[in-house]
Amino acid sequence: MMPSSIIALAAASMAFVGTHFALSHPLRRPLVGLVGENLFRLLYSLVALATFVWTVQAFRAVGPGGPALWDGKGDALWIAASVIMLLASVLLAGSFVRNPALPDPRAAKHAAAGVHGVFHVTRHPMMWSFALWATVHVMLSPTPRQLVLAGSIALLALLGAHMQDRKKEALMGEAWAGWEAQTSYWPRLAGLKHAGAAAWLGGTAIWLAATYGHIHANGWDAGIWRWV
Repeated sequence: MMPSSIIALAAASMAFVGTHFALSHPLRRPLVGLVGENLFRLLYSLVALATFVWTVQAFRAVGPGGPALWDGKGDALWIAASVIMLLASVLLAGSFVRNPALPDPRAAKHAAAGVHGVFHVTRHPMMWSFALWATVHVMLSPTPRQLVLAGSIALLALLGAHMQDRKKEALMGEAWAGWEAQTSYWPRLAGLKHAGAAAWLGGTAIWLAATYGHIHANGWDAGIWRWV
């Protein structure tokens, strides 16, 4: 029988993912019409925060134990995971620069300006950074609680990116269609050479800070701090 703590984590994760999809898509237009854009954004943020806190608390309640699908302690796996997390951090840092997917009145202008930076890799660099984060955590800790949490985040990121394409097509029309024609949903690693110094410097800073924070947040080293 599945432990009740895992069931609680699954329920919290489904609430986190489900409310994101519901508020981002079918409920967005009627709620914006009812309460206005600013109050809707506040509501969206509060629901996201509440379900995220619930998910984190449920994750912690499961505890770090549980059967692992494989041994995630080998150096080779840690090196691969560290490199993937660096790339995820570069994508995240670069995703804030003239991103047509972000809620910005200049979105159409950004799309028309052509491909730049990490968008040579994918038009959804932020979403893929979250998916890569989830992948790394499953690689290193393939336990039931990690599979539920990381799987939920990966689903939210990748399915959310696909649904965002459909929403942006409706909102931005030809501007987004042109952007889609120049970019790729799936990452193209060759595009990393065009990511730019700002993305690499910002991503490296995020990577170093996040992996160092692991020492204090989780009690074990990550990234280069595992070997220095």
